[in-house]
Amino acid sequence: MKIITGTPGTGKHTVAKILARSLGLELVDISRMAMSEGMCEKSGGALEVDVSRLKRAIDSKVPRGALLVGHLAPYVVSRKNVEAAVVLRRSPYKLAQVYRKRGYAKKKAAANLGSEILGVTYYDALKNFGGKKTFQLDTTCRTPDETARRIKSVLAGRRPREDRVDWLAEITRKKDLARFFPY
Repeated sequence: MKIITGTPGTGKHTVAKILARSLGLELVDISRMAMSEGMCEKSGGALEVDVSRLKRAIDSKVPRGALLVGHLAPYVVSRKNVEAAVVLRRSPYKLAQVYRKRGYAKKKAAANLGSEILGVTYYDALKNFGGKKTFQLDTTCRTPDETARRIKSVLAGRRPREDRVDWLAEITRKKDLARFFPY
């Protein structure tokens, strides 16, 4: 399986649709699968997903050559099934704008921004899929088509130089730690 993952708002679904269409791959939205299979429930305004059950369903129902998209990928896709995992990253300054547009509650936006700044999804993908299968790509200044072209190179086995992403250093340099970590 090929994986596109990242913090919400990084462009995963937009890019995955372009890739699936151009490469003729079946696209599987992990969150949509969890909802359609009844593997999640609302709890305190958030969706709680039965990760173990979802992992089993992905292992048994998703074809090997499929393109999976979703922020839950590092937690629900078995390492043995992963050909390549691309983690999309985006500047927290741009993500904050995306979350405002989407109407995210302050607490949800802050949690997602903190996760992106600290590289949680990238770290978890590296840990769960391994360094040889995991690649990070900064989408901040790239169009979806440019991002898709870079990902095609990765999926074809050509590994372009990986983007260096260090949002923590950037927000520290700009003296914005309190803006993103107000607690």
